[in-house]
Amino acid sequence: GARPRLRGGRAHNPETLLMNDPDTILLNAEESMTKALDYLKKELRGIRTGRASPALVEFVKVDYYGAPTDLKALASISVPEPTQLLIKPFDAGAIQEIKKAIEASGLGLNPMIDGKQIRLNLPPLSGDRRKQLVAHVKKLGEETKVALRNVRRDANKHADALAKDASAHIPEDEIETLKNEVQDLLKKYEGEADAAVAAKAKEIETI
Repeated sequence: GARPRLRGGRAHNPETLLMNDPDTILLNAEESMTKALDYLKKELRGIRTGRASPALVEFVKVDYYGAPTDLKALASISVPEPTQLLIKPFDAGAIQEIKKAIEASGLGLNPMIDGKQIRLNLPPLSGDRRKQLVAHVKKLGEETKVALRNVRRDANKHADALAKDASAHIPEDEIETLKNEVQDLLKKYEGEADAAVAAKAKEIETI
């Protein structure tokens, strides 16, 4: 795919991220697209499917001594059977807070304390609920693609400004190349977003 190429060895200062250099514009676009895709993947991990997965609760925020902390930092999370999660807190004193956090998470799960651990039984997903979740996943995918296209629009704006900047001395074909590289990046990241959404939808629909 499109790899940032250093053209003409112009130095650029990452501190200010001055958009007066094609490489900086391209690198900036790639970084923004990566962030949008990472956000989508994190959101998708937290959506439940018919099977138990530690990812469902890893990022539940627990009030641990006054600091909101990801559950995965406070406990080991295992899958003893396909519809059950077992949560073993590293600090047994945190068990009530973990239970409260799961109840408040909006995941619709009922944590049961069993000695020094918590069992979570996942109720089966109804057909309607599956449809709702798939629709939600597709909506997240569409939102990500809008964000990606906004990155392209901004990069192209910077490219146009650069073309008009007489002091930058950037040849027209370099501006054209830059825009093509930004378009290639967009296609790549849109493809990855579609693939992530399709995989998650399939997971939700698998009983």
